[in-house]
Amino acid sequence: MASSNFNFINPFTFLNVQDSPGTYVGDFYTDNFEKGARAGNVILNLGPQHPSTHGVLRVLVELFGEYVLRSEPVLGYLHRMQEKMGEVKTPYQYLPNMGRVDYLNPIAWNWAFAGAVERLAGLEVPEKAEWLRVVSAELNRISSHLLWWGAFVMDLGGVTPILYAFEEREKINDILQIVTGSRLTYNYFRFGGVGQDADGRFVDLIKDFVPYMRERLKMYKALVTENIIFRRRLEGIGPMGEDICRRYGATGPIMRAAGVMCDTRRLYPYGIYDRFDYDIPTGPTDDCMGRYLVRLEEIKESLRILEQAVRDIPGGPHIVAKAPKPAYKLPAGESYFTVEGARGQVACHIISDGGKTPYRIKLRAPGFSNLSLFAEAAKGTLLADAIAILGSLDLVIPEVDR
Repeated sequence: MASSNFNFINPFTFLNVQDSPGTYVGDFYTDNFEKGARAGNVILNLGPQHPSTHGVLRVLVELFGEYVLRSEPVLGYLHRMQEKMGEVKTPYQYLPNMGRVDYLNPIAWNWAFAGAVERLAGLEVPEKAEWLRVVSAELNRISSHLLWWGAFVMDLGGVTPILYAFEEREKINDILQIVTGSRLTYNYFRFGGVGQDADGRFVDLIKDFVPYMRERLKMYKALVTENIIFRRRLEGIGPMGEDICRRYGATGPIMRAAGVMCDTRRLYPYGIYDRFDYDIPTGPTDDCMGRYLVRLEEIKESLRILEQAVRDIPGGPHIVAKAPKPAYKLPAGESYFTVEGARGQVACHIISDGGKTPYRIKLRAPGFSNLSLFAEAAKGTLLADAIAILGSLDLVIPEVDR
């Protein structure tokens, strides 16, 4: 399909507002999709198996020709009751669930839940464990951004880049497998530390990966970023400024592309991130291209953190000497812990009454808020551009649906 990268005539002006079944307020419906389409329009299902949705997400769109008049994301096809499971399991039993909430960035969820438990229990994490947490989190952030990059370009018609993305991801998986024992749904964090110490091979592979990945980013720029067809598909498409981001609670690269420096690592410091020198990329534009560029810049900043981390590796234990046992009961009280995931702010809120299992667990998934922007951002665009907007949000549906 063609892109709408030209002076756009609002399709709503072509319609006679007296034609029912719906009525308009301004230029949009006041009723829902159950009322059907206006005469001459088409309602299209994107999903729940459509490849543009990367998971079990359904998006209803009403089209006037190829223009999107309205859209509505429909969730619930992948709901697994993650929060309810946290209320019927002990903290140790629930810990592996975190790798399944967001299978592309499980380390962030590991950290959010472990951090909330440690804050409630008053556990101090050893220096070596803090170092391993930062290193594993940044490797996982790069890995998540790489898969998004390849899948996003594939949505727009370019198949080759995802093959490069998986080549780099395999190298990261080789590194993380040494300490986590996994290649996807990592369950690495423990209450009071991490599950496995690092060895010399782990550090050597990171030292080799950093310069390698920097060279690959140059290739990505030449192959994709500077491709004129690719740029025409993204530039000026789906602008999401600070106002819409704040109204829907968007965080992460979406908010930073709008020019707002919102990064949990800086706003609410945790771990040992305050010891590293790195920048928080923002802008340069709030359209699809801006969100694309922010994520590539974030990969560069993660490489900076990794480079500094492997220069100064602390000694000591990787977990506290008296770490909580599997039957550990949380003390009564509540805690909240938030981290910066690949898609934005990840948080876990625990309320405990001192029983065997938590009284309440609430998970804050950035993808849910980010998806909420789509209906407003896609209104009036071409269907092909709506797919680009959806892809630029970097959605992982298991996280959104939970």
